[in-house]
Amino acid sequence: MKNIPFFDYPRLWTDNQENHLNVIKNTSCSGGFIMQEALSSFEEELAKYLQTYSAIGVGNATDAMEIFLQAIGLEKGDEVIISSHTMLATASAIIYAGGIPVPVDIGEDNLIDPEAIEDAITSKTVGIMPTQLNGRTCDMDAISNIATKNNLFLVEDSAQALGSKFKDKFAGTFGLASCISFFPAKVLGCFGDAGAIIVNDESIYERMFAIRDHGRNKNGEVICWGRNSRLDNVQAAILSEKLKTYQKVIDRRRDIARHYENKLGDLEQLKLPAEPSNGDHFDVFQNYELVAENRDSLKEYLQKNGIGTLIQWGGMAVHHFTQLGFSQKLENTDTFFENCIMLPMNIFLSDSEVDYISEKVREFYLG
Repeated sequence: MKNIPFFDYPRLWTDNQENHLNVIKNTSCSGGFIMQEALSSFEEELAKYLQTYSAIGVGNATDAMEIFLQAIGLEKGDEVIISSHTMLATASAIIYAGGIPVPVDIGEDNLIDPEAIEDAITSKTVGIMPTQLNGRTCDMDAISNIATKNNLFLVEDSAQALGSKFKDKFAGTFGLASCISFFPAKVLGCFGDAGAIIVNDESIYERMFAIRDHGRNKNGEVICWGRNSRLDNVQAAILSEKLKTYQKVIDRRRDIARHYENKLGDLEQLKLPAEPSNGDHFDVFQNYELVAENRDSLKEYLQKNGIGTLIQWGGMAVHHFTQLGFSQKLENTDTFFENCIMLPMNIFLSDSEVDYISEKVREFYLG
């Protein structure tokens, strides 16, 4: 029996230990730990990769969302529409920026449903924040059209989608700003919490830059209330080094997704994610999340066979947190969370391990 964890965290370090040590040594020896060259270089590289105006390194993706919403200027009572199929942080960022999150249902692609967005618009709606989830970008044509038609701002939770595209445009570059997460298990991950704001609108760049550093602009002048959310230089240097080979990581994840599709695509008991070749979408497969009949029994069976799986966010959509005041009834999202499960998806997997996982899934359903 194989032992395949859902994510093998130690290998983040051990698989390239010597190179990591050199990067940390070089950065540390320079004495530039906070807001120095390694950070500014990574910000420039990230913005260049995404073909956007700028990037700002911050402490984590949640901070990134709170900062760009604060910079936009949410006011008390302002509603921002989000998908309920997202991490609670998407909603909490709106709360802490002073607004009200309005979770809506998902469509066939398990991402925010544009029709549900339109149905949720009220006189208090000021913005839309779709989540580009599991390494897939939403139908941004439809969402952008809704935002324009209703004079709403558009921002993105792109924490899981660095490198994902819709019609050759990168996730995170459709609205005023977006967030990226560099949590260790992300497609581009470092060795702790870290994130970035992707800035697409020059007019709010200076304010976001200042907010992340106690309200201080590049001249050291305090121009607004801020916080301490600075991506440290060591993490920035690690991310900069990893960005050099990022396309290889994406290619491998897409290979694994294709492998799963070939092995499991004929099972009627499963609804798999879209294939890697999928028209207008270019997916990077942050996760491999599927819908499965008898989900809980499947999870138990795979665990007994040494395979780690995960039910994202503990099986809780945003609107399920009724103790936080949510009361929506979202049929598609409810059904999804009763049956969703994630199989291992990372570059540490070998083809033989993907075969083993697939064989055990087939064995569960077909005997």
